Amino acid sequence: MILQALHDYYQRKADDPDPGRRLPTFGLEEKEIPFIIELARDGRPLGIVDTRQGEGQKKLAQRYLVPQGVKRASGIAANLLWDTAEYALGIGARGNPERVARQHEAFRKRIHNLPETASNDEGIKALEAFYLEHGASALAQDPAWPEILEKNPNITFRLQGDGCLICQRPAIRRHGGQDDADGETKALRRCLITGNIAPVARLHTAIKGVWGAQSSGANIVSFNKDAFTSFNKEQGDNAPVSAAAAFAYTTALNHLLDRGSRQRIQVGDASTVFWAQKQDDEAENGFAAVFGERDDPDARSEQIRALLESVHSGKFGGGRGETPFYVLGLAPNAARIAVRFWHAAPLHEIAERIRQWFEDLRIARAPHDPEYPSLFHLLRACAVQGKADNIPPNLGGDIMRAILSGAPFPASWLNAAVQRSRAEQRVNYPRAAAIKACLNRLYMHQNSFHDKEISPMLDPANTNPAYRLGRLFATLEKIQEEANPGINATIRERYYGAASTTPVSVFTALLRLKNHHLAKIRPLYPGRVIHFERLLGEIISSLDDFPKSLNLPKQGLFAIGYYHQRQDFFSKPESGASPKPGNETPKTPQEESK
Repeated sequence: MILQALHDYYQRKADDPDPGRRLPTFGLEEKEIPFIIELARDGRPLGIVDTRQGEGQKKLAQRYLVPQGVKRASGIAANLLWDTAEYALGIGARGNPERVARQHEAFRKRIHNLPETASNDEGIKALEAFYLEHGASALAQDPAWPEILEKNPNITFRLQGDGCLICQRPAIRRHGGQDDADGETKALRRCLITGNIAPVARLHTAIKGVWGAQSSGANIVSFNKDAFTSFNKEQGDNAPVSAAAAFAYTTALNHLLDRGSRQRIQVGDASTVFWAQKQDDEAENGFAAVFGERDDPDARSEQIRALLESVHSGKFGGGRGETPFYVLGLAPNAARIAVRFWHAAPLHEIAERIRQWFEDLRIARAPHDPEYPSLFHLLRACAVQGKADNIPPNLGGDIMRAILSGAPFPASWLNAAVQRSRAEQRVNYPRAAAIKACLNRLYMHQNSFHDKEISPMLDPANTNPAYRLGRLFATLEKIQEEANPGINATIRERYYGAASTTPVSVFTALLRLKNHHLAKIRPLYPGRVIHFERLLGEIISSLDDFPKSLNLPKQGLFAIGYYHQRQDFFSKPESGASPKPGNETPKTPQEESK
């Protein structure tokens, strides 16, 4: 299913009417080529062109369509008309001249084995003349030569005055570079992707761009050692995929994972790509905005707002809504790639899941908090020291799977948010949003878990003891703050952990302490004291006793109650509305004396 969807995506992109968005045809690939050797018609080298742009270590080479590269590990196998300096020029500074000589011989052999229609091309004749009469030594005085000798970069050739590389000339392009580099005849088998009888790809092109995988690429389909000989099958025959289909799915996946791709995001350790079966830029760009990071938060918010508006207005209904949408998460696993998650669903279902995701997260917030927090922001807020390296490897993928399927969020996410709140004695906006989302999903699937769904704002009607205790703790902290203006540390720093896990051990002492604090406030702000006493009475009215302990979900409810009450204390009344009774800002002693 995954390979078929990628194969279909390749067909869609290969037929794109915009040449700039079109994927290469079978037998070609896009490759960064830092250096191009210019040749005269008689084979004389005219110089080395540096295609890179940028400064220092950030120099990026220009990309060119070239014959598809061969797959190689430690063996010797040459690409057609482009390769490293060791292959293309027979030079190297790595101290193994015999191996370099064999590499260069393999490069020359592929050119020699071209069919007559290609070998008679003017560009091929010039290249052969270069090797026979001049060679690499003729380039030794070029300014780029020391760097080429040291770094062994990719190199190719171009005729003077030509607008294309030699490997792009019509005779070579018609050949397509589809010769057998290893000289083997490919067996004919039924392709598992297309169903057609065709030559089987013995090895599949490496996939690059998966975060944490080998820089040279890894495989999503691979055959290695004794595994490929099961049932007396040759390598590649145990999962036969035609060479054309293998090219299609690997080209599509490498395109989606490309450094500049707008259809990839990082979810924990999973490099995640997504696409629609039919072109739908709004859906694909919207998905990237929902789960990815953007340099411009305002533009990201506008994209998400537009996407949610499209969901509400029914734009994803009808035939458009039935278009399949795919999400694939890939994680590194040595030389192979592990599929962390795979989700395929109609576009209207994906859009509804995204709407539900933001509804789950919606909670009271400060003006500077993002309206639509990214998944990475939420994960980092629940990690030790707020570092991305400390995010559990599977957590992002598990959350993404729950978002797309509508299932409960993983208990490990709730545990991480509650544990960090307790360890740091702080319930911030992303942690509160994560806890609310986890608890409400549990309520949706197990409505006996707690009394009612958690609302985004303070809910005085919620009588759950854990929620009420969180509100009570926030109120006692607020009383302490107003009794001691400018205090550096409140009861939160000392008691939050115990209050949220073993309430009976601390609340009796905290309620006695609050009498002392209220006594300090009463002479200056008697109305404020009355307000607090009423609020305490309302909160405690439904509490029969203080529980001995709270389990993990109830600790989450405690955190939400605390967060809601704190947000309510500092929320500003709407313009033109009168302040809540007893909630006026206390006057300073100087103001009182006037």
